[in-house]
Amino acid sequence: MRIVSLLPSATEIVCELGLGDGLVGVTHECDYPVFVRDLPKVSRTLIPHDASSGDIDALVRERLKTQRALYTLDMPTLERLRPDLLVTQALCDVCAVAEAEVTAAACSLPGRPRVINLEPTSLEDVLDTLRAVGRAAGVPDRAESVISALRSRVEAVSRRSERVVARPRVVLLEWLDPPFSCGHWSPELVRLAGGDEVIGQAGWPSRTLTWGEVSNGSPDVLVIACCGFTLERTLDDLPRLTASPGWADLPAVRAGRVYVTDGNAYFSRPGPRLVDSLEILAHALHPDIHPLPRALSAARRLTPAELGAGETVGV
Repeated sequence: MRIVSLLPSATEIVCELGLGDGLVGVTHECDYPVFVRDLPKVSRTLIPHDASSGDIDALVRERLKTQRALYTLDMPTLERLRPDLLVTQALCDVCAVAEAEVTAAACSLPGRPRVINLEPTSLEDVLDTLRAVGRAAGVPDRAESVISALRSRVEAVSRRSERVVARPRVVLLEWLDPPFSCGHWSPELVRLAGGDEVIGQAGWPSRTLTWGEVSNGSPDVLVIACCGFTLERTLDDLPRLTASPGWADLPAVRAGRVYVTDGNAYFSRPGPRLVDSLEILAHALHPDIHPLPRALSAARRLTPAELGAGETVGV
């Protein structure tokens, strides 16, 4: 079976199911596992590579008004690849090729490839997407084995979190300019990790926040996982956050419990690495209860200098 993935999380799902040899095309954003970077790219972005966070937000809002996605298909490449299966999504209106464009493309391609649309809004939904792709690709038993292993890791974190006595108030931000709450599966990850997300709602999309909402949430822990940004790119936007009114008065800042993670690799990709995200988050919230798996890197805890709060910040 010749498979084309139209979003990074789908690429990771396909590879987790042992179908990497059948993957013939991916998007310009697909970067994991590493070998997929060398595969033909079937999409391109309309976002300038040097756009600021504020510019990206403005562009997204403008495209939403016209119901147009920020990505488009490279039809000549897609035709050349002759896929049997297209894996795409209808969850986010702007973060992948528009569903209508994919459907139209499938109808025009030789052999009329099957299209499977993934639309998870919870961790359980994400596990179900592995099952759906496994069925579509003819490897249902393999999918069940992968799901079982992932579920065991989730349950291990959940059991350890039962020992938590004091659950910290958590705000997980998915964007900084302007600030966005977390949504969909991320509040659930916070709960499983032993915290209480005080703004984002499980199963609901992320939303634009005022800084006052973040401040009024009085988070004990602030986690920053910007959608589509690496850790390094996220750090570039920190000055905007630390200049916010009342920043130094946040409990999380006073305690020195502000963490930055790679939102591009974790949290914003509804695939197998959401379980990695859970384990990273759990370790950040309760390092004495949740050991960090050796294969993972800890969330970056900001230093007093990065927090802009001087020597008054706790350790």
